[in-house]
Amino acid sequence: MRISSLLVACFMFVIALPIHAGALSQLDNKAKANQIEQQKQDKLRTQNIKQTRVELEQQLSVLKHSIQEIEKETERLSTTFSRNEKALVDLEKQLQIETGSLGEVFGVVRQGAATTQSTVMTSFIQPSEGVSIEPIKAVINTDALPSITVLSQYINTMAAYIEQSKRIAPVNAQALQGDGTVVEESMLRIGDMGLLSDEGYMKWDRSNAQAESYLRYPEGSPTAANFTVNSMLIDVTRGALLAQYAEQPTLTQRIEQAGIVGQIILGLLGIGLIIAIYRGVVLLRLQLQITKQLQHPDKLSDNPLGRILSVYDKEKSQTVESLELRLLETIMDEQQGLEKGLSMLKLLAALAPMLGLLGTVTGMIETFQVITQFGNGDPKVMAGGISMALTTTVLGLVAAMPLLLAHNLLSSRADSINAVLEKQGVSLVAAKAELNNA
Repeated sequence: MRISSLLVACFMFVIALPIHAGALSQLDNKAKANQIEQQKQDKLRTQNIKQTRVELEQQLSVLKHSIQEIEKETERLSTTFSRNEKALVDLEKQLQIETGSLGEVFGVVRQGAATTQSTVMTSFIQPSEGVSIEPIKAVINTDALPSITVLSQYINTMAAYIEQSKRIAPVNAQALQGDGTVVEESMLRIGDMGLLSDEGYMKWDRSNAQAESYLRYPEGSPTAANFTVNSMLIDVTRGALLAQYAEQPTLTQRIEQAGIVGQIILGLLGIGLIIAIYRGVVLLRLQLQITKQLQHPDKLSDNPLGRILSVYDKEKSQTVESLELRLLETIMDEQQGLEKGLSMLKLLAALAPMLGLLGTVTGMIETFQVITQFGNGDPKVMAGGISMALTTTVLGLVAAMPLLLAHNLLSSRADSINAVLEKQGVSLVAAKAELNNA
């Protein structure tokens, strides 16, 4: 059994051996074909690398040649630049020597042209009247010495400007109305000093080529309708003074700037003036009555001196001491009536400056608050508080001065009347004493 199995195995090995040898042969042939293909690809890759290296070496050679050419050109340009720079320095020296003082003259001309440009730009003379700004700009903007042609045009422009400045000529100009519309109006150009319309002087805007009226005009300001050559008001600043006058606040606006404190000060001033006028009339009437009473002592009337004489008539039977005390009492009563209202005037005169100081402090506090919020870069932001502060101070002083003057005048008049009463009282006591001694 074992021998038969061995024989079967040998038989199977002999059968399978040719089949395995055929497979190995096929694998060997395939490997050789792959090796040949790989060798071809490696050879092709090597050829490509060599070709690329040759091309790169050629490009490198071209670039090196270009660098050499650029370096040569750079050296040549540097040499040319140095030579030109040296030549420029020599030419500048030669120009400076040949021009001499012409450079200073050119500076003066440019400065004069700049001044002329500023004058013409703010002028009332219109470009249509032969005064152009272009020749002036040509002198200012040139970097070299101006040519004779440029200078001639500049001189002709100045001559035309001077010629037009001495004329009073009618012109037609666009005028901006209060409702924002622009209409053409006939106006009078007063040299280079102003532009007159039926309303008065006009503010000229050269950039927009239109005129605009001012908010307010000074009293006696001329108009195109009442224009006369003999005498007239002229703003030599070409509108600066008129603009400042237009922005100047009126008396009512200044009082409004003072706020509630200013209104209180004016109220105190009004009350004080009423008291002063009333007491002045009363004291004047009493003084006239006393003067009349002195002329007619027998006719007793209702006045301070008459009442003193009445007391004397009633008490003349008393002793001199008693009569003197009664007369002194009557004089003191009359003195209180004479000085009535004077203490109030004095109080108001002292209170007005204090209120002005209060307004000043309030305005400065407001100003400092504005500075804290917005900074101090814009003076107009602080103008309200400062205006209130200064205006209240002025109002306080203005109110105090007439009240003090009225108090002084009324006190003097009251003292004068009181002196007359005291003198008459003393004379009555003296007459009584002389009568008793007799």
